[in-house]
Amino acid sequence: MAKRTILLTNDDGIYGPGLKPLKSALSKLGHVVCIVPEQERSAASHALTLHKPLRVQQVSRNIYILNGTPADCTRFGILHLLMSKVDLVVSGINSGVNLGEDVIYSGTVAAAVEGAMLGLPAVAVSRPPEANPSAYVPAAAAAARVAKNVLKRNLPPGVCLNVNVPAARNGRAPKLKGFVVTQLGHRVYGKKVTIRRDPRGRHYYWLIGKNVLGVPTPGSDVEAFEKGYVTITPVTTDWTALAFLTDLKRWKF
Repeated sequence: MAKRTILLTNDDGIYGPGLKPLKSALSKLGHVVCIVPEQERSAASHALTLHKPLRVQQVSRNIYILNGTPADCTRFGILHLLMSKVDLVVSGINSGVNLGEDVIYSGTVAAAVEGAMLGLPAVAVSRPPEANPSAYVPAAAAAARVAKNVLKRNLPPGVCLNVNVPAARNGRAPKLKGFVVTQLGHRVYGKKVTIRRDPRGRHYYWLIGKNVLGVPTPGSDVEAFEKGYVTITPVTTDWTALAFLTDLKRWKF
């Protein structure tokens, strides 16, 4: 059997603490090539760079940086760098969870979605933030288990998997309860805009609040994650609100 090729990207850049542990874990499944943004692009969502040229630089064997977004990295990696010779796209490990509505903002998830849009199976992986790369090793092992299943079974067209791995508590190694397939839950974002003043007296603003709260509804990724499970949520590129489609067709325009 030919060796599988895995395209690895993220939104935390070359210094993202989850990159090397994930590359190491995925190397047991195939040939891994990394292409990541040259700087952190958290919350870049699915932006593509269309207003300026992209430049790529090889920093070491099979590791490249691109002056673009996470979705750019996936697209450039598949269409040019590897010339479509890709069997799986993996994005992560993100330093910070991507539960519920987080997936709308997440550059990590967007990089996986771009892979699905280009017809490839893809997985996004996240865990709570931690500076020490060794803390990401358990999450990398969990991600490799998911990736192994995807390579074996494949995914439906236009679908990728969003994986969130719990972290250690009270300084102890994480005791994962297992893997649970979930639906997206609900996250509550602060609505306060923080205003500050720079040394020249001009105002500047922060849009995000300190805390993002999760609503642990039954069957959701938020609930399972809070209970210590690795959550696996299928995410589709089709945003159609099917439950509302029939009612909308009754409207008179």
